Amino acid sequence: MSISQNLATISQRIQQFTQQTQRPENSVKLLAVSKTKPISAIEQAICAGQRAFGENYVQEGVEKVQYFANQSDLEWHFIGALQSNKTRLVAEHFDWVQTIDRLKIAQRLSEQRPVGKPALNVLLQINISDEASKAGIAPTDMLALATEISQLPNLKLRGLMAIPKPESEPEQQRIALVQMQMLFEQLKCHFKDIDTLSMGMSDDMQVAIECGSTMVRIGTAIFGARNY
Repeated sequence: MSISQNLATISQRIQQFTQQTQRPENSVKLLAVSKTKPISAIEQAICAGQRAFGENYVQEGVEKVQYFANQSDLEWHFIGALQSNKTRLVAEHFDWVQTIDRLKIAQRLSEQRPVGKPALNVLLQINISDEASKAGIAPTDMLALATEISQLPNLKLRGLMAIPKPESEPEQQRIALVQMQMLFEQLKCHFKDIDTLSMGMSDDMQVAIECGSTMVRIGTAIFGARNY
């Protein structure tokens, strides 16, 4: 199937799951994860109506952002691990950073955001399954970090992101996703502009939507398997 057909299928599934949970239409956004994929694949997705793209690698992502710079309606999300020496490039080129788990990184992004650009939208990454191999903060650290980030002038805190540990049983997967939903509601009680819960990928998209996800990150089901 083509990229446009894949996008149509994913969009239909998102709409179906949203309706099943009696949530408003268009309350779940599709982020097309285009990391390692060529410009031609992104062009096909754009032609099919996709506007939000996620990149994991700074240099590759910046090159794509620059290539499509004349298309002002595109939205670029950085969804990978971010090191201090790469923050300037991300601050200058991306619209969103979904993987904030350290105040130092957030401070650098705020300081390096160019004058005249809107505030950089950020999400706190929660290590909801407490995996040593994964980035993200512990749930108990969420409010403290959110408080500090909310005071940075060139960042806009929008919500939370998580990559729960894969589980073979949907109900096991649901446990972590429900925890994320509760944290999201807690965050909304303390801060304004909190509207984004980024969780759910190809394998757990339905359960994530049932648990309140507002943004699903889909790569392989749109663009095909990655060739690293």
